[in-house]
Amino acid sequence: MTSRQNIFTHLQKHPDISVLIVGAGINGIGVFRDLALNGVDALLIDRGDFCAGASAASSRMAHGGIRYLENGEFRLVREAVQERNRLIQNAPTLVKPLPTTIPIFKIFSGLLNAPLKFLGLLEKPAERGALVIKLGLMLYDAYTGKNRVVPRHVFESRQKALQRFPRLNPRIRYAATYYDGLLLSPERLALELVLDAEAEGPHARALNYVSLLGVEGETITLQDELTGSTFNLRPKIVINAAGPWIDRVNRALGLPTRYLGPTKGSHLVLDNPELRAAIGDHEFFFENKDGRIVLIFPLFDKVMIGTSDLPIEDPDSARCTPEEEEYFLEMVGRVFPDIPVRREQIVFRFSGVRPLAYTGSAKTTGQITRDHHIREDTLNGIPVLSLVGGKWTSFRAFSEQATDRVLALLGRTRRADTRSLPIGAGANAAALKTTPDYTREEIHAMAQREKIVHLDDLLLRRTLLAYLGQLTRERVEQFAAWLGEALGWDAARREAEVTRLAQILADSHGVRL
Repeated sequence: MTSRQNIFTHLQKHPDISVLIVGAGINGIGVFRDLALNGVDALLIDRGDFCAGASAASSRMAHGGIRYLENGEFRLVREAVQERNRLIQNAPTLVKPLPTTIPIFKIFSGLLNAPLKFLGLLEKPAERGALVIKLGLMLYDAYTGKNRVVPRHVFESRQKALQRFPRLNPRIRYAATYYDGLLLSPERLALELVLDAEAEGPHARALNYVSLLGVEGETITLQDELTGSTFNLRPKIVINAAGPWIDRVNRALGLPTRYLGPTKGSHLVLDNPELRAAIGDHEFFFENKDGRIVLIFPLFDKVMIGTSDLPIEDPDSARCTPEEEEYFLEMVGRVFPDIPVRREQIVFRFSGVRPLAYTGSAKTTGQITRDHHIREDTLNGIPVLSLVGGKWTSFRAFSEQATDRVLALLGRTRRADTRSLPIGAGANAAALKTTPDYTREEIHAMAQREKIVHLDDLLLRRTLLAYLGQLTRERVEQFAAWLGEALGWDAARREAEVTRLAQILADSHGVRL
């Protein structure tokens, strides 16, 4: 791994680069890897850590988006199903097949949802019944084609479903089970992509905690968030992959765009052994009475529930509210009515922002497309490509589209693609531990390889410990000591890092050590 200081030194001596990528969420990281594979000199930056923004707040699924069929987004679903299969094949240690069960309470409901949506006569859909779900799953299976990475869906009667899931609501009419993909750790997958890209050679460099300050002529000024020092670059192309912050970055570049109309999605992580045993290794994906799609998800030995879909103006303000908590806890009772869930069982909360395209219409949030596209502007002769929309599952396809555009602008041809390229072949298996029994040597190895700058990088994104409610103050202080040994922190810095982590946990995740 190229050290942070070595990258700064090189850029100060060689400020002319081909591509500057602003935003190290999954879209920016995906493009970075594809460009690196094709020999393009590129710098990836983010004002925070890698995969610390919108991409860190996903529902941890690699999915085709079965509900998008109702919006007529057949191309998007076909692409996402194919990309889901690729993720399962290319990152088998980080992406696993996920059986997903839909409890069905009605038979014919929802037959007119799609045509009424097309005519603009339906804002909140009626609850989908067995017939609509069956048709959707048949089409969903068909999009997998011959590449049968996951099993086909199955439909079960009430009797069979209750035999498999005895705690399920006995008022169901049917249950359907299909397969998507489980992202064991999105943050780990993103980091492995960064490291894979840098391994292609010194033409690929990635820096976390570096922000874009502004532009003058063809020169863009960046700032190291750790020291406050600035340096200038002259890129031939800028890729704005800042997700929900795309318009903010464009404004810093002098481009007054309105490309984003983001929505907020929140989740809770529960320590509820009864509920965890009731769902087994299945995600439960269903429609609540108000038409919202919600999920109950097996997250190692915990249960994740979510998600909301609410308009939001300021992405930095996204937090899981008490009202959302109450809604999530209540909705579990629709599927598992005799399993109590309580607020004190919450071990972690998180809320993120979907970088959806601005529509300017009165569409409900569920009707806004999850598709992706590139918006192109010019800044003092420099092309600026804004990556609008997208989802975790289809990041590779979106990255391929953006890379093809960059190669065309540079007058170069593609020499390699990522369709069958393994991800994280040398990934650190210890990072997927679900208990805090890390050793000093393991933490030192992460510090040396994984571009850790702050303690929260380690405990929120390089490991699963915060998400799974495994942090105590004593454990945090031990990790700070080990990480400080590797990174050369003095006692004051260690204390500051513990304080910083505690503030982040309390403010963003409702966790107090």
